[in-house]
Amino acid sequence: MATAKYDYGLGRRKSSTARARLFKGKGNITINDKSALDYFCQNKALVAELSDPLALANKQKEFDVSVKVSGGGLSSQVDAIKLAISKALLISAPDLRPVLKKAGFVKRDPREKERKKYGLRSARKREQFSKR
Repeated sequence: MATAKYDYGLGRRKSSTARARLFKGKGNITINDKSALDYFCQNKALVAELSDPLALANKQKEFDVSVKVSGGGLSSQVDAIKLAISKALLISAPDLRPVLKKAGFVKRDPREKERKKYGLRSARKREQFSKR
């Protein structure tokens, strides 16, 4: 069985991890074996946001994107997918790096949830102070 050639990218954001594969194709995006619109509950804004790197490179109709994503919420999953697609695009066309970098698609957002500390309600929230 012959396997199709693809470019691979890994993206992370908060606790989400996305693994994207770019195949030559017509512009279809599948996420966890569902269409992107079905996966994001018909939210067209999220679907449009995750195809931003492809739109910036004018390659929306050149690649089919297959993504496996896990963890986090929908918003952080979209950011992880955008980073994964951008990294895969850089492998297929390294000359796009300045364009994607200027738009901010190449950099990983390092902000994570801070852990809860003992004696506190959450990471920093304390019990209300009572003077008397």
